Order: sequence, then structure tokens, then C-alpha cells
Amino acid sequence: NLTYTEKLYLQSNKLTGPIPPELGNMTRLHYLELNDNQLSGHIPPELGKLTDLFDLNLAYNNLEGPIPENLSSCVNLNSLNVYGNWLNGSIPRAFEKLESMTYLNLSSNNLKGPIPIELSKIGNLDTLDISVNKISGPIPSSIGDLEHLLKLNLSNNYLVGPTPAEFGNLRSVMEIDLSSNHLSGSIPQELGLLQNLMSLKLERNNLSGDIISLSNCFSLAILNVSYNNLYGDIPTVNNFSRFPPDSFIGNPGLCGYWLNSPCHATQSSQRASISKAAILGIAVGALFILLMILVAACRPHNPPASLDGCENKPVSDPSPKLVILHMNMALHVYEDIMRMTENLSEKYIIGYGASSTVYKCVLKNCKPVAIKRLYSHYPQSLKEFETELETVGSIKHRNLVGLQGYSLSPYGNLLFYDYMENGSLWDLLHGPSKKKKLDWDSRLRIALGAAQGLAYLHHDCSPRIIHRDVKSSNILLDKDFEAHLTDFGIARSLCVSKTHTSTYVMGTIGYIDPEYARTSRLNEKSDVYSYGIVLLELLTGRKAVDNESNLHQLILSKTVSNAVMEMVDPEITATCKDLGAVKK
Repeated sequence: NLTYTEKLYLQSNKLTGPIPPELGNMTRLHYLELNDNQLSGHIPPELGKLTDLFDLNLAYNNLEGPIPENLSSCVNLNSLNVYGNWLNGSIPRAFEKLESMTYLNLSSNNLKGPIPIELSKIGNLDTLDISVNKISGPIPSSIGDLEHLLKLNLSNNYLVGPTPAEFGNLRSVMEIDLSSNHLSGSIPQELGLLQNLMSLKLERNNLSGDIISLSNCFSLAILNVSYNNLYGDIPTVNNFSRFPPDSFIGNPGLCGYWLNSPCHATQSSQRASISKAAILGIAVGALFILLMILVAACRPHNPPASLDGCENKPVSDPSPKLVILHMNMALHVYEDIMRMTENLSEKYIIGYGASSTVYKCVLKNCKPVAIKRLYSHYPQSLKEFETELETVGSIKHRNLVGLQGYSLSPYGNLLFYDYMENGSLWDLLHGPSKKKKLDWDSRLRIALGAAQGLAYLHHDCSPRIIHRDVKSSNILLDKDFEAHLTDFGIARSLCVSKTHTSTYVMGTIGYIDPEYARTSRLNEKSDVYSYGIVLLELLTGRKAVDNESNLHQLILSKTVSNAVMEMVDPEITATCKDLGAVKK
């Protein structure tokens, strides 16, 4: 009877029994989340009547039977997840009608038959996961037409034949997992064209040939080609030094430093008295012993997981985890962010900092967020860093930039913040564009807002928070030019390289409290000193450090000569009715 309902979230409620076919009458439904329950029976075909459905999640239940063909009538479906059920039959060819689909997860079921070539017609697909099923036949070369694909997982099936060379067209792809199949032939040279590829898993197949072309995949963080029939040198250049020996074992023909098997080893000398026959006999015997050792060493201690049943289904490596701290980012996953920013393309960059590059991303609800991609992949204590992020995410104040979420992984560390339309105070005062002239009242309001944000950190947070890096570039301005402090609470965890603008004492040159620099003892007064420098920037329009001159020292010298008003920004003197207030 809930015919006007648009969202139905019933996940993780220990629900049992079948899915009611009457749900098909809720024709205005956009989101249907029934995952993580104990639902049984078939997926009702009546769900095909939900033509406005955007997200259907039936994962982690006990559903069986085939996937209804008429789910393809849900033409607005963006995400379909049936992971971890007992579904059988084949993958519906009619899915080609789901042109809006970006996420398709059919993993860990009992699906059989070939991969339909029709899947390649879902042009917006960024995630395709049909792993841990009983899918057979070759991989369609047309999968290479999915130009927006970020993650492809076909592992733990019965796939045969070669790896399509057309995979080289997947220029956005970040993860490919074809492990535990029966694939043969060589690794396509075209995979070396995938500059965004971060994870490639080809283990436990029948692949042959060399792996030289993979040395061109400069973004690779995870590689596994173990237990194949590969041969030749393991590359020693670029990123291959990060991969452990387990990535290559089980390939008797592979050689190189990683396997302690030099590729061009020779005998240092031979005794002249040994006859050719003796040499041949020794060589044959040594070769036989070496072969026995290699066979014993390369035999896996644990046999590959059985694919005949689903009782012991391998669990594929998860995508980078996106931790949501604000409802604005609800229903988003890591792949959504990568798709919306085209894998963090340069065209979405809105700024650079000492510790990060900043991107703009517009979410599904049309609201923007700012993404900080940290230069440091691994903070000194990852657990401590996560705890700090959770704390920062819980802090809410009108003059503080809110942390909406984060993602920490070998693929890169991302922080998601409120988006500020007018950039930083530094940009406004010193940037090349100087988008807007600031009158006295605007500067006063910005100064007051920053002070209120800082006071909240010092006096109203428990435990109190010392910012450590107050500066004009860490004061952001919203559409109404209201000031918001950012980067609070995590500054000490960001590993900033030592440059002309940074020092071993936490902070930025020109803003560092001299007492803190001398004693290394940090307290709230250090933040207040830095805030004072920001006030001088607001009053003068000058940088804290410019051409090696120090703004603070310059003001002190002008004070001695009673010429301090000469330093006031002309834009203030032109707009302020009471210069006496400025002088105070």
C-alpha cells in the first residue's frame, strides 16, 4: 500500500521468508535495500515493474532460482547487487537494456553458461563482478568496449581461451581479476597500455609467455601471476620491486632476483681433467635434482579452492573502503567517486597544498564535495590516523570545514570535505585572479569567523584541539564569504616533505610561533600567534613571507617609526568609514 514510497531500507534486519511480489506495486520506488538478511525463495519477477528503481541490493541472502529476465524493464537501474546468494541459471542477455547501469555485482552464486556479449552494451558500467560462479567459455573481446570500467572481476570460474587483447582499450580500469580460471595463451602486450591499472590478478591459470609488457603499468600496486606456465625475466625496473616473491611462484620458467634464480648464471670454472662425458653426466644429474627441488618448491601447499560447490567460496579482495561520516555521502562507494571524477582526472583539480591535491566531485544528490588526495600513502600510524579522522568527522561548527568521509588504502588516501565555493583566503588576497575585492566589513567578518572556529577547537572540544597550521590557505570561504577553518586535528599525521615552505617544526614558515620554534612546546598560544599573522594579511593584503621579507617584522619596524598605517591595504582605506577602528 506504500505506493508513494521512494526509498525502502530494510538491510541487516534478520528478515526471513520470500521477497513479497507486492513490492512490485511500489512503482515510485527508487531505492530497495534488502541486503544482509536471511531472505529465501526466488527473486519475484514483479520487481520488473519498478521502472523508476535506481538501486536494487539483494546481497547476502539465501535467494535461489534464476535472475528474472524482466529486471531489464527497470530501465533507470543504476546499481544491481545480488552477491552471496544461491542464484542459478544464466546471466540474462536482456541486461543490455539497462543502459544506465554503472554497478553490476553477480558474484558468489551458482550462475552457469557463458558471459553474454550483450553486457558490453551497458556503456556506463564501471564495476562488473561475476566472480565465484560456474561461468564457462571464453571471455568476450567486446568487454574491451566498456570504456568507463574501473573494476573487472571474473575470477574463480571456468573461463577458457585467451585474455582478450581488447582489454588494452580499458584505459580507466583500476582492477582486473581473472584468477582461478583455465585461461591460456600469453598475457596481451596491450595490458601494458593501462596506465591507471592498480591491481592485476592472473594467478592459477594456464598462461604462458613473458611478463615484460607489465613493466609499463606504472600504477600497479598489486600483481599476482603465480601458478601459470610463464617464463623469462622478471622485470627489475619501475614498480616491480614492490611485489613479493609470492606474486611469481609456481612458474618454473620465470627467473630473476625475486625468486633467487639468476637468469644468466654460469659456472665460474670447470676442472680441465673432467672429461666431456663426465661433465654431461654431472649436468644431467644436477638438472634432475634441480627439477625435483623446483617441483617440490613450486607445488602449492594448499590446493586451489574447489569450484564445484559454493560451500567454500573464495572471497575476493574488496575495493578500497569508503568510510562515510556524513549523510550527504550516503549510498556512495569508492567506485562511484572514481567514476564521477574520471579516476581523479586533472580536469577536476581545484587546488594544490603542501600535503595534498584537491579535486571537486559532484555527488549523486548534485551536491559538491572537495576531495583531498594526500601525497603520503601511509601515515606513520594508520590506526591512529583513522582515529583522528573519526574524531574530526564528529566535530560540527559553522566556522569549521566538515569532514564527510575518507578512504585509506594502497590505492591512495582520500579525505572528503565540505566544498567551499570561494576557495581560500590566500587565493582571495594573493592569488593570480583575485576574484573579489574585499572591503573592510568583509575582512572583519572573515576575521571574526576564523576566530570563532579556532576558539571552538581550543575551548569547546574534548579533548581540546590545537590546529598546528593556522594560515590564510587553511581558511576557506563559502558562497557567502563566511570563513571556515580546515585541516584541523590531522596536521601532525600528514607527512609533508621538507620544502622552502615547510619545516621540521609543524607549521608553515611565516606563521610559526617563535617560542614554539625555539622550544618545540606546542599549545593554544601557537595557534593564536599564527592567527595574528592572518590578521596582518587581512589588514595589509601582503603575504606572510614575500621575497624573504617577514610581514610580522615589517609591521614591527613600521610601528617603531609610527608609520604602521602606511601598510594598510588601499582597498580598506577606500571602503572603511572609520580608519580609527583599523588603527586599533
